[in-house]
Amino acid sequence: MIEITVPGFRHLRLAHLVLDYNGTLAVDGHLLPQVGEKLTELSHDLHIHVLTADTFGLAKIGLAGLPLNLTIAPPEDQAETKRAFVSDLGAEQVVAIGNGRNDAPMLKAAALGIALVQPEGGAVETLVAADIVSTSILDALDLLSHPKRIIATLRA
Repeated sequence: MIEITVPGFRHLRLAHLVLDYNGTLAVDGHLLPQVGEKLTELSHDLHIHVLTADTFGLAKIGLAGLPLNLTIAPPEDQAETKRAFVSDLGAEQVVAIGNGRNDAPMLKAAALGIALVQPEGGAVETLVAADIVSTSILDALDLLSHPKRIIATLRA
């Protein structure tokens, strides 16, 4: 668990990290360098879940051997599937990271939502739903390893 008190925002007790795959952890279906190592480090403090539409069909291969749970979302109602997944975990204990339009509801529902704008882009709707925007998954994951960065960004 990661606990962070952000003055003027809220006290966060994060137990789960929910991530999209394509555009977030991967580009064109291929896991980005160093992401596996960062996820392994964070798995000591958070339960890690990857929830993806798996556009390229490579998520299972890319994430093989990593300490996380992989869920492939059905083709219909993906945004609602992702929101419900976060709610079922207990949204108040979830940090969610994503870039696509179907990620916006899960970022909004989570206690902490982080939107990404990387080579595959970031949906405006998702940026608006997020608490923080990052231009790198490694930087976004480092926020969780260095919580004072979150405090510096979100304090009132």
